[in-house]
Amino acid sequence: MHRLSALPFVVLAGLKPVVAECTTETFVDILKDNSNATINLVEAIPQNGSFGQGAVDIPFPNDATKLPALCAVAIKVKSSENSSYDFGLFLPDETWNGRFMTTGNGGFGGGINWPDMGILSQYGFATMSTDTGHNSSVADGSWGLNAPESLIDWGHRAMHGSVVLAKEIITAYYGSPDGIKYSYYAGCSTGGRQGLKEAQLYPDSFDGISVGAPAWWTVRLAANTLKLGLSNRPDTAPGHIDPSIFTQLIVPEITKQCDPQDGLVDGIINEPYSCNFNYEALLCTSSSQTTCLTPAQLDTLYKFYNPWVDANQTYVFPSMAMGADPTFSLGNDLSPLGFDLFRYWAYNDTDWDYTTFTYDDVVFADSINPGGATADHFDLSGSLESGTKILMYHGTADALIPTGSSVYFYDQVARVLIPKGINPNDFYRFFLVPGMNHCSASDNAPWYIASASQTLGGATHSVPGFSDAEHDIILSMMRWVEEGQAPDQLIATKFVNDTASLGVERQRPLCPYPKQSKYIAGDPNDSASWECRRLY
Repeated sequence: MHRLSALPFVVLAGLKPVVAECTTETFVDILKDNSNATINLVEAIPQNGSFGQGAVDIPFPNDATKLPALCAVAIKVKSSENSSYDFGLFLPDETWNGRFMTTGNGGFGGGINWPDMGILSQYGFATMSTDTGHNSSVADGSWGLNAPESLIDWGHRAMHGSVVLAKEIITAYYGSPDGIKYSYYAGCSTGGRQGLKEAQLYPDSFDGISVGAPAWWTVRLAANTLKLGLSNRPDTAPGHIDPSIFTQLIVPEITKQCDPQDGLVDGIINEPYSCNFNYEALLCTSSSQTTCLTPAQLDTLYKFYNPWVDANQTYVFPSMAMGADPTFSLGNDLSPLGFDLFRYWAYNDTDWDYTTFTYDDVVFADSINPGGATADHFDLSGSLESGTKILMYHGTADALIPTGSSVYFYDQVARVLIPKGINPNDFYRFFLVPGMNHCSASDNAPWYIASASQTLGGATHSVPGFSDAEHDIILSMMRWVEEGQAPDQLIATKFVNDTASLGVERQRPLCPYPKQSKYIAGDPNDSASWECRRLY
């Protein structure tokens, strides 16, 4: 990785490289010695222009808009005799800041993430996204049927290969004698897993990594999604809970009990893991009641908010946090994010019946680890040695990837590193985001930190009115890497109706785990009224 002395952020977009022409011929020349790479497209985009591939790019059909003047490029790379992957580049014309930013994907999906690339290019980055070797929706794993090489591409190979070749292309295109000054990564969900996996396998790839809600435990996450869905089946079972009851009764009761326990009643569960929840308050007291639960239903509910422990007290997967609403997995059809991995990737059997699912299926799939995707190498000392800084975050209302999986990951890293005399906090910090759903959004809690997969009405990038390292996780990551100033907190913002022009509704500090934000005094919607404190 390349290092520079600290630069003020006002200089970031002021570098003036000698930019090559945005033509197919330019990239043919750059790639002339790479027989595995071919050019799919090269297109010059004017200032305030748009770019995307529309419905052809299944998971990312919307264009990147209001772009700086840049060169859009797509490359195809052969990865084996029967597999390949594509990646896209946005190369700013006049605003390149000398830095490289990679972003990630979501679910089982492929496709090039042009929208996030566009947002990140507004900072001045040369940006890249890989399609991971296929093109599908986030909930479709059928492409992996009898396709082990494609699974390897999705698991890690496409990301690393794209990063390596993208760096070569960027260096040649800009002709800068110093090359790329810093390389960064920002992704959420599967994008979070991709970032962690790259750091584990190739700790020199990036100087700074921002990962949200990482789907790092690939097999177990799918298993947990399927297990929770099946636990509420069949619909005629005594323990079945209609999904509407979660919204109408269960989540409001959790909020009623857990919200005050953090010292402030504001409709936000600030400390879900500290909540002492009384499940029995949901029980029916008479046969005529309808807005309540039976003992059998209470047993079902308990499975959603407690870790999955199976044969011989084996810890299988962490729970979602109190207050998360799991109804996405409880509809008329169970989520393919649960069963597709087993049907198409583990058993390669389109007739596999997910209703027969048991813990034995988990053991079998674990033994295969399709595509080598699981990012469970907890010894991140390679990142420390390479100087990489890692910021991880996870919303506590996330029901798609239970928040507990990130807590578990952080704790496992600590268990490995602390006995070696390494303080994880020196290079790796984890922030819980109270009330935030999967990667973004909340009805009332501050959630916006300008991270990957977050969009805000009326904003092109960063945090309008607060474009600084205290409020913007991208700028915070850059300041830690380039100036050595680690974030002791991040301030999350909730805009009115999630629209920048309507102004700020409330702000609140997010604290490096295991610290928690505590209300001190004053206006609770003002971040200055809160403080990050240790638990003891």
